[in-house]
Amino acid sequence: MPLSRRSFLVTGSLAAGALATVKPFAAKAAAPEDLQDWSVVRQQFDLDPNYAHLGLFYLTSHPRPVRAAIESYRKQLDANPFLTVERGMFEDNIPLRVTTAIGKYTGANAQDIALTQNTTTGLSLIYHGLPLKSGEEILTTNHDHYVHHEAIRLATERNGASWRKIPLWESWSNISADGIVDHIRREIRPNTRVVGVTWVHSQSGVRLPIRRIADMIADVNRDRANRVLLVVDGVHGVGVEDPRFTALGADAFSAGLHKWIFAPRGTGFVWAKPEVWATMRPLIPSFSTFELFNAWEEGHPPTTTPKAAWFTPGGFQSFEHQWAVPAAIDFHNAIGSERITQRIHALNQQMNVEVRKLPNVKIVYTPLDPQLNAGMVCFDMNGLNAQQTVNKLLEKKIIASTTPYAVPFARLAFGIMNTQQEVEATARALRSMA
Repeated sequence: MPLSRRSFLVTGSLAAGALATVKPFAAKAAAPEDLQDWSVVRQQFDLDPNYAHLGLFYLTSHPRPVRAAIESYRKQLDANPFLTVERGMFEDNIPLRVTTAIGKYTGANAQDIALTQNTTTGLSLIYHGLPLKSGEEILTTNHDHYVHHEAIRLATERNGASWRKIPLWESWSNISADGIVDHIRREIRPNTRVVGVTWVHSQSGVRLPIRRIADMIADVNRDRANRVLLVVDGVHGVGVEDPRFTALGADAFSAGLHKWIFAPRGTGFVWAKPEVWATMRPLIPSFSTFELFNAWEEGHPPTTTPKAAWFTPGGFQSFEHQWAVPAAIDFHNAIGSERITQRIHALNQQMNVEVRKLPNVKIVYTPLDPQLNAGMVCFDMNGLNAQQTVNKLLEKKIIASTTPYAVPFARLAFGIMNTQQEVEATARALRSMA
């Protein structure tokens, strides 16, 4: 619902009168390109041509249409910041356009999406918002990222709940969907209220069978008064896998958009089922709903049911970045999400196969099973630690990365801007590192 009440942030006839004379606006669209050609797709990114960029899952380079949208909004903000923000937020309700675009791309209801700056913020909003109490626990895994664990730790320190980490497999050579599901099932206790997992692990490139985990938890919940919720960090799945993440069966889902989606840096979202939002408590004041402001103005707490809009952090944002998110989604749609999935899987599967052939590679952590991998390949070299491997690749103008975990691995990630030739060149470079 558009926010049109002038007193939400500003009062006075000057603002209302000025806005009444300004026409609605939007970012200028970039000229259409033939994005069915992968070489044309690559040309949309202003990447340094002297390097093979295998770390763009970390932080994206903005493609041309996204740069154009950002610049269009930025010019309007620089020319008239007050009127642009007032009109964009409360007349045109651009944040609703953004959640609508995300919803159409993912198959989610726009009313169930809160906007955030990144996955970290989203996970924090979820775990701090869930009504957990002393005696209840969150079950997570040894394989999740620092920010997932910290979001849980900080939340449980405040609400008095506990949390546990468990392994999902016995060894790197014996990873299976059945084993992952069984490990979680065995560890769910009567006081477990949340299972928190990661769709695609940035430590290893392992892609979890989220649908099967959700089905198992649904089966467990049939015999429970207090159901177990499934929370998913989905940042390395969105933009790689089928975008309709609601089909995975999670109860809450957090993802940044400035990685595989190529959206403006500093953008992300949280989705949750309406019945889950209804039980949660906001952490940060929001500008996205009248209900909270009206209750404050009337001097009492809100009396209506919490919903996603309550959880979008308020305050002044990098508006030109948040508002340009639809341009990134349009870019994905123009290429085709199924083509993107096939392209990313093909390049990384080829790399996975090539790395396994190299005599100087000690172990490949990413499974070869295409149902258990996604957009990256993680491995160790004989005689070199992860950072040494990455440094030697950089000497050859190949940008790789190390996994930021207690035990780091070398990591390669091929996206739609990469080529089969870069896979082959990377394999040759690794072979030469005896």
